[in-house]
Amino acid sequence: MTDRRLISSGSKFEEEIGYSRAVVIGEDIWVSGTTGYDYSRMTIEPDVVAQADQCFRNIASALAEAGATLDDVVRALFIVPDRADWEPCWPVVKKYFGKARPASTLIHAGLQTDAMRIEIEVTARRRA
Repeated sequence: MTDRRLISSGSKFEEEIGYSRAVVIGEDIWVSGTTGYDYSRMTIEPDVVAQADQCFRNIASALAEAGATLDDVVRALFIVPDRADWEPCWPVVKKYFGKARPASTLIHAGLQTDAMRIEIEVTARRRA
């Protein structure tokens, strides 16, 4: 039987709502939708590009705890409430995913709060 390991970012949301930042089973890692909060300060920048960058740093931290990197990401889901916010994020996405080039999808939908301008969910598979 494969062990299931839960990873937390320390965000109060995970405890209050009842979810994990990431779940690891075998070589597979599922990272929850991650916003641009700086969890060490529980603050969020107003700029979508800064939020996208923080999203990736938060995701990279969860992946590192799981023994993986952003280069191991195989699938990404991007959610932005305002489609005009997507194109400014392209350079940030390329910066972090230029090597991995995961399969990805973009959807436009409302997020938990109006301050959140982008959310990113990823699936990764550790390499042998």
